[in-house]
Amino acid sequence: MNVRTTSLTPPAGAIAPVRHPDAPAPGELLGAHYDQCFGCGEAQPHGLHLATRAGEGVSVTARFTVKAAHQGAPGLAHGGVLAAALDETMGALGWLLRVIAVTGRLETDFVRPVPVDTDLYLDAHVVAVRGRKIYSTATGRIGGPDGPVAVRADALFIEVKVDHFIANGRPEEINAALSDPDQVKVARAFEVNP
Repeated sequence: MNVRTTSLTPPAGAIAPVRHPDAPAPGELLGAHYDQCFGCGEAQPHGLHLATRAGEGVSVTARFTVKAAHQGAPGLAHGGVLAAALDETMGALGWLLRVIAVTGRLETDFVRPVPVDTDLYLDAHVVAVRGRKIYSTATGRIGGPDGPVAVRADALFIEVKVDHFIANGRPEEINAALSDPDQVKVARAFEVNP
């Protein structure tokens, strides 16, 4: 049996994250990176519609209301949806580093059930960076930023360039995104680190 592990603990030589000078200001709404994104896109009828805001340092906050379409067990949020909310929140940290990054590994702890119609308050921050690897952590709390912890996660994100999506995405969606000037503007804004 071949077992592969990837540590979520930053290795020796990892450095503290540095907020990019052109990053959105604390409190600023980050917006969707793509309107069809399940996590942040407004065009997804059953998506999470996360509204993420820049925080202090290299951190973000978001709020997610669990809807009936997000349930797994009757009346409770599906664990995969909660993991997606944590993943999307940590993915938004790229806005503050001014890089495009994809999830390499995500480890989620489910602490307590999250009922439908609950507001989940998410916060995430970058722990460390080493080369293209970005180590981050997130927490989801029920009912408010100081409410009880319901879910938490640690993740490893890998910095990529726009070409990653062009080479691997479905051509019809890639062409639609590339023909949308707002999408091209967002993608090019991140291409500051060669």
